[in-house]
Amino acid sequence: MKRSRFTEHKIVGGLKEAKAGVPLVDLSRQYGFSKNSFCKWKAKYGGMDAAALKRQEQLEI
Repeated sequence: MKRSRFTEHKIVGGLKEAKAGVPLVDLSRQYGFSKNSFCKWKAKYGGMDAAALKRQEQLEI
């Protein structure tokens, strides 16, 4: 299975920046992702913060 270039923590950080009001065009240029990837990540990680992400990682192990 192919590994992602982006860690889950970077994805959640990018989503927080978008929620803070940074335009998606600027974020995609800075991090190097597409609009489609952002939409998928928003659906998957939209309501998560760092603590929720850590709990999910612990449950997967």
